[in-house]
Amino acid sequence: MATEILMPALSPTMEEGTLAKWLVKEGDTVSSGDLLAEIETDKATMEFEAVDEGIIGKILVAEGSEHVAVNTAIAILIEEGETLPDSATAAPQPAVQATSEPTSNASASVPQNTPASQSTVQATAGARMFATPLARRLAADKGIDLSTIAGTGPNGRIVKADVLSASISPKAAAVATASLTQGQTATAAPAAPVATGASSDAVKKLYEGRDYSEVSLDGMRKTIAARLSESKQTIPHFYLRRDINIDALMSLRAMVNKDLSERNVKLSVNDFIIKACALALQNVKTANVVWAGDRVLQFDASDIAVAVAIDGGLITPVLRDAEQKSLSVLSAEMKDLAARARDKKLMPQEYQGGSFSISNLGMYGIDNFDAVINPPHAAILAVGAGKKKPIVKEDGELGSATIMSVTLSVDHRAVDGALGALLLDDIVKNLENPFVLMV
Repeated sequence: MATEILMPALSPTMEEGTLAKWLVKEGDTVSSGDLLAEIETDKATMEFEAVDEGIIGKILVAEGSEHVAVNTAIAILIEEGETLPDSATAAPQPAVQATSEPTSNASASVPQNTPASQSTVQATAGARMFATPLARRLAADKGIDLSTIAGTGPNGRIVKADVLSASISPKAAAVATASLTQGQTATAAPAAPVATGASSDAVKKLYEGRDYSEVSLDGMRKTIAARLSESKQTIPHFYLRRDINIDALMSLRAMVNKDLSERNVKLSVNDFIIKACALALQNVKTANVVWAGDRVLQFDASDIAVAVAIDGGLITPVLRDAEQKSLSVLSAEMKDLAARARDKKLMPQEYQGGSFSISNLGMYGIDNFDAVINPPHAAILAVGAGKKKPIVKEDGELGSATIMSVTLSVDHRAVDGALGALLLDDIVKNLENPFVLMV
C-alpha cells in the first residue's frame, strides 16, 4: 500500500518550511531512521528521517521549494513490487504554498515534546485506522490490536516502531493512547486572536507615489512577529530597573582571562551575567517559573535562554542547569550555541524551553532598554552597556565607577512586584560581588 510522506513539523512554531535538499532519489530503498531530506524551518536547517521502510516511489515536491505547508505530501513510499497510484504520477512541484497564514498562537501547532520526525493528529471514536503495511503485518504476527496503539507517523499513522513498542507492553501502549488523546484534546482549544494592525494594501496606499521595495517575511520573521505581538498584548508586563557597579567584576574578569589565556579561554561579561541569574533563580526559587495558562510551573534547575542575533532575526538557545556549571564551561557552551545558531544548525531541544531569558545589547552601546518577555517565560533581563559614570562613594566622596544598567521585564500573572524585586536584587548582589560566581 502506497504511503504519503508528509512535510513534518520540525519545531513547535513551524507552519511551513523550505525543502532545501533531497538526500534520496526515486527508486531508493529506505529504512526507519534513514535521512530523507534537509528542511529549513523558521529557526534552523534540520534533517528529516524516515519513520518506516519502503521504496521512494515518487518525489512530489522538488528540492528548493519554499513555503511548503506542514502535512503536505512531499513524496510517495511504496513496497517492493507495488505500483504508484494514478494520482501520484504528476511531476514534482517547484513550490507549494501554505494554505493559511501562521496564527498568532503558532506554538500550538505541535505539542512541545513531539519528536522532530513525528506529527500527531486528533483521533475520534470510530475513525479509520491508518497504519503502514509493515506495521499491519507485524501487528498480525504478534496478535496486537492496532486500535490500542497511538500512531507516531505522519498524520497519526501507525508505523513499525509503534508496533514494536506495543509488543513490549500492550497495557502501557493502551495507556499511552489514552494519554495522547487527552493531551491532544486539551491543546485543541483555539487561542484568542491577536490583532495584526492594518493590512498591507492599506499601508501601501499611504505611500502611493513614493519609491519603495517590498521585502517578503520569511518563516522566522513571521514567528517573531506573532509571538512578540502575542506577548505584548496578552502578558501584563511590569519593569524593574537597577544600576550595577561592575568595577569588581571587570577586575576579576581581567585577572581570570589572563590566567586562562594559555587555554584559549576568554570569559565575557555576559558569561558572568548568565551565572549570576542562574544562582539568583536558585536563591529566589518562587521566581523560577513559567506561565502555563491556569497555573505556573516552578523549576528546580536554572535553564537560561540567551538571545542571539542571527541573520534575519534572533533565536534564544538555552543553557541548561546553568547554576551547576563553571564560568568557563558556560562560556564554551554559549560560544558553541551562538555559532551554530548563526548557521541555523541548532536542534529544537537546544532553543526550546528555559525558564528565564537574557537579552544583552551592551555591545552595541545601548545604555538601557525594555525587553519583551518570551512566552511562556515569566521574566527577561535586558542588559545595557557598562560605562564610566560619576558616583557618590560610601564615605560621601565623589568618584567614578563602571555602571551597567539592567531592566527586568516581569509577567505580573506569575511574579509579583516584591518577588521580582528580590530576584533582581539577588542578581545585582551576585554581579557586584563576583567572587561568589567562581564557587
